[in-house]
Amino acid sequence: MKILFTGGGSGGHFYPIIAVIQSLNKVIDKEKIVDSKIYYFSDSPYNERALFENGVIYQHIPAGKLRRYFSVRNFFDIFKTILGIIRAFINVYAVYPDVVFGKGGYASFPTLLAAKILRIPVFIHESDSVPGRTNMWASKFAKRIAISYEGASNYFPKEKTVYTGQPVREEILVPIEEGASSYLNLDPSLPTILIICGSQGAELINNVVLDALPDLVTKYQIIHQTGNNNIENVEKLSKVILENSNYKERYRPFGYLNALSVRMSAGISSLVVSRAGSTMFEIAAWKLPSIVIPITDSNGDHQRKNAFNYARAGACTVIEESNLSPSVLKAAIEKLMGNKELLKTMSVAAGKFYQPNAAETIARGIVEMALEHESS
Repeated sequence: MKILFTGGGSGGHFYPIIAVIQSLNKVIDKEKIVDSKIYYFSDSPYNERALFENGVIYQHIPAGKLRRYFSVRNFFDIFKTILGIIRAFINVYAVYPDVVFGKGGYASFPTLLAAKILRIPVFIHESDSVPGRTNMWASKFAKRIAISYEGASNYFPKEKTVYTGQPVREEILVPIEEGASSYLNLDPSLPTILIICGSQGAELINNVVLDALPDLVTKYQIIHQTGNNNIENVEKLSKVILENSNYKERYRPFGYLNALSVRMSAGISSLVVSRAGSTMFEIAAWKLPSIVIPITDSNGDHQRKNAFNYARAGACTVIEESNLSPSVLKAAIEKLMGNKELLKTMSVAAGKFYQPNAAETIARGIVEMALEHESS
């Protein structure tokens, strides 16, 4: 049995794939499926260690990004995409998998097109309330479609769409409270707020947090994941901003949080501030209240719709970018942190929103499709 995964461009596409692969490996072991191989085709391995640890064979497939704004790179990326399609066709034909699983994103297009041409069964998963361009196109020939938001079913054929929720990788599922304060060098007697700006960072949120820092650290400890591209600048600015503060040690910026750091941060935090992407499902798995700040110009306005879907579940409060300022962020934090009953209600709602069997459900669906293909 050969299973090929494709997707990428961000951690929001890559890590759910890893979550499905982890469950897939368990299903393969449990069902004693022999001679199984798992492949990942994308323009970047994103996290080579995660692929290696899960026994995944990576092959590079170039992919060009179609930006919704004018950019000279759009022209050159046309040729990158053409090269990717040619290479994907050759590589997919050489592997000839039983199923291709697509997570969406520009990096999955060449491989999904090759699967369509070669008549290989396709299974896709959509993480957002509004599908991206690649998944909308792939849904026309995909045999099965899994979705993270029930409302996304309106965009896909009902007969082959199933609401599974979002797969979350095993190593970050369970927060760790014991030893977290010592590990992160924080005071366990003080409330902690976790600010997650994603793997690429979020400059707007970073800047607002920095402006609000002098007031925030008087009451709270701040764990701030800035994105690797922003950490150097944030560290420099925060040192200047907090130079005369008696509470400068309460601010802990990180470019990237590894799995253990994420679990420790979740274990010690009372509230999370985040974008409205895949991270929301991790927050839901941790059963933590949150303030969600969606990107204004996301494709199909999907982040805003994600955020308000989550808010309607009672799990978060939303601040739109047009309203975001240091004072608005501080007021939202104060309102939530000052109301323990509301925090508890949001925590319960977050737990109900999370679908704990998403990865296993998808993995079993992939195996069923693969076995059908093998026997046909």
